[in-house]
Amino acid sequence: MGLVGWYGVRDDAEARATLLEAIDRGMTHLDTATSYQNGENERFVGNTIRGRRNEVFLASKYGITRDPSGALVIDNRPESVKAAVDASLERLQVEQIDLYYLHRIDRNVPIEESVGALAELVRAGKIRYIGLSECSVETLRRACAVHPVAAVQTEYSLWSREPETGMLAACRELGVMFVAYSPLGRGFLAGNFSSLRDLPPDDNRRSQPRFQDDNAAHNQRIAELIREYAQRKGCTPAQLAIAWVLAQGEHITAIPGMKRRTHLHDNLGALEVRLSPEELQELASRIEQLGVRGERHPPAMMRAIDR
Repeated sequence: MGLVGWYGVRDDAEARATLLEAIDRGMTHLDTATSYQNGENERFVGNTIRGRRNEVFLASKYGITRDPSGALVIDNRPESVKAAVDASLERLQVEQIDLYYLHRIDRNVPIEESVGALAELVRAGKIRYIGLSECSVETLRRACAVHPVAAVQTEYSLWSREPETGMLAACRELGVMFVAYSPLGRGFLAGNFSSLRDLPPDDNRRSQPRFQDDNAAHNQRIAELIREYAQRKGCTPAQLAIAWVLAQGEHITAIPGMKRRTHLHDNLGALEVRLSPEELQELASRIEQLGVRGERHPPAMMRAIDR
């Protein structure tokens, strides 16, 4: 999501080098979406992987849109989904997308109709697998009754643990992969910044409640705790946070965002970090005791989440 904007300063040359080195190092699950920079992210990914399509597992999403006034709109209408897939294929310059998600769940459209449209796209060969993002367990079960769901994508990290209330278990039961986005808390848990003063004026994180001044001051205690544990383990905070997510189950994978090679190298080091059951529980319990302040999205986006 952050390759060509959204967070920090845009640097296309470095982002391209990072993406290509990630593929060289075996990090082949690439996740983009129609809504990321209004399609510019898909175009960037498509141009970068040209000639290397067969080396990557390509995922994209549709469902988060805006009306003419800029207000958030969630759209899962079958005709919209089909048109969006065609547009994504064109921007990505590919004949098939490996995994296509409903980016958010449209409460005005039965999930059976939306998944039915995606199933038609599977049969047409335009997508290989179907995914859902930020859905409820009930929605997942209804969707699976129409067509197998390959993956559910939801925010999951040391300070965003809502999936533990039922979604992780449901995915395990149904044979669905769980894809954890923002495992680093948008960089905060990695220690990349500590307050809004550290961010550029146009950085999207300025709108995130957890990073507002009072909340950030409290939540900094969580980042400090992670840093202390990382020092004890001889790793970086980012590596500890990713390793914790990966250790929660074999059906869980993480998609940390990175647009610089230094972060790529750091994040890959998480694969070498081993945490015992006692360490996993102690770290989670300590953070739970501290408590997290602030929602993980602005109000409009929180209202769009299917719970």
